[in-house]
Amino acid sequence: MKDPVFVAFSTQKGGAGKTTLTVLMASYLYYVRGMKVLVVDCDYPQYSIKEMRDRDVEILKINKTFLRNFNELRRRIQCDPYPILIAKPEDALARVQARIEAGHEYDIVLFDLPGTINNPGVAKTVSLMDYLFCPVAADKLILESSLAFAMKVRDEIMTLNGSSVKEMYMVWNLVDAREKTDLYDRYEEVFEEQMLQTLKTRLPDTKRYRREGSKDAARAVFRSTLLPPDKTLLKGSRLVELVDEILGIIRL
Repeated sequence: MKDPVFVAFSTQKGGAGKTTLTVLMASYLYYVRGMKVLVVDCDYPQYSIKEMRDRDVEILKINKTFLRNFNELRRRIQCDPYPILIAKPEDALARVQARIEAGHEYDIVLFDLPGTINNPGVAKTVSLMDYLFCPVAADKLILESSLAFAMKVRDEIMTLNGSSVKEMYMVWNLVDAREKTDLYDRYEEVFEEQMLQTLKTRLPDTKRYRREGSKDAARAVFRSTLLPPDKTLLKGSRLVELVDEILGIIRL
């Protein structure tokens, strides 16, 4: 049995998109690509992904279209929804290892981590990831915060004895089409000066990334723990390109 790859979208600034990207990648890999996925929600105390799963389950009770799509998906893939493991950061790796030793097989384990790495438990968990992806946006506060986070990980986490981190990448999120592309190129030069790699795929700032299940039966869903992103909404989202680029890096 091969070991799963441990991946985290991680940053310290709220609103950069780490939880959204974790859910979208998990749902696309599991429901569309058929990979064995485990999501570990370590974002204590709010546990945002578990909260999203709870909302999705409630939507099943009131939205017949959502329920029908869910049932059709289950019949097609012959699987229950992917598991979401709730754990404090310091307990996460032991809880995952216990599931693996109990016979559960995973291709990839996606971690949603708290925004701070000043906590020793969080720092240790970050150090045991195989790959880290740091969402960043062309917003001064998010940019400065994400850059500071990535540099701290580079200097204090990746250098720890026993660190498992193979590579870390910055990920452009919430890209405004009205911004000149050379703005992002200049920022990437700063990243390069700091020896930080950047993914080629840039995700646009589009409302579809916030399209969850609702009471509206006709509403197509993009972000859900129970369904894959709607095919019509995938066009132009760059999500598939992002997933393919990441899979190439982590060799899955």
